[in-house]
Amino acid sequence: MSKGPLLFTDIGKKAKDLLTRDYITDHKLSVSTYSHTGLALTSTAVKKGGLSTGDVGAVYNYKDTLIDVKVDTASNISTTFTATDFIPSTKTIASLKFPNYESGKLEIQYFHPHASLTTAVGFTKSPTVDASVSLGNSTFAVGAEAGYDTTSSTLTKYTAGVSLTKLDSCASIIVGDKGDSISASYVHYFDQFKRSAGVGEITKRFSTNENFFTVGGAVSVDHLTLVKLKLNNHGKLGAVLQHELMPKSLLTIGSEFDTKALDKAPRFGVSLALKP
Repeated sequence: MSKGPLLFTDIGKKAKDLLTRDYITDHKLSVSTYSHTGLALTSTAVKKGGLSTGDVGAVYNYKDTLIDVKVDTASNISTTFTATDFIPSTKTIASLKFPNYESGKLEIQYFHPHASLTTAVGFTKSPTVDASVSLGNSTFAVGAEAGYDTTSSTLTKYTAGVSLTKLDSCASIIVGDKGDSISASYVHYFDQFKRSAGVGEITKRFSTNENFFTVGGAVSVDHLTLVKLKLNNHGKLGAVLQHELMPKSLLTIGSEFDTKALDKAPRFGVSLALKP
């Protein structure tokens, strides 16, 4: 694949992941097993409030092809087929769900040293077509995304963004919601492995004249333990403690506090992912 600019959907993703990934408030258990043939089996159980859900899945990886199948407790079946370089410099992703097959789509990503493009079409009689393009290189990228509803012949969305990526930092600006919002984010890494970092994100919505901002970070206590914190302007404080019990097996404990309502009990979540 090309070392060109980010896909448009990846602009601002590093900051978003650092502020959202692993901040759990549910109880989750995931067990995975692997075979030398490239087959991985995963079983996941989640308890959220008083409800328990889960799914079982299988992932088969052979050369440049990956097949991912999941079945949940409601008997919904999700299948994703990914092929890399089936056509040179492209990645093809086909997803299909049963019984709601109309939620499936076909996506093609194209990579070039100075551009990346994506096109996604839904599996319906009158599909929605999404397309994006970003121009630049591995350091600087500028791009845009649009969605078109073939039924009503209208644009469902249009977004533009710019990203600057260095070895120890990443900054981005995104104008979204059909021009109604603008978001800026910045991530700075403090070690070469990018486990310790600081992050900030601010969003302004013009229609309501509201501002939202979140600051956070991650600290690597040692090579097995990671601590993450975040705080937004609504007073919500999130914390994560993640420890590697054994290679690739993670214990994650998350919590959320409302600093403006200390009389309310904090929310806690636990996730245990076991991989041999």
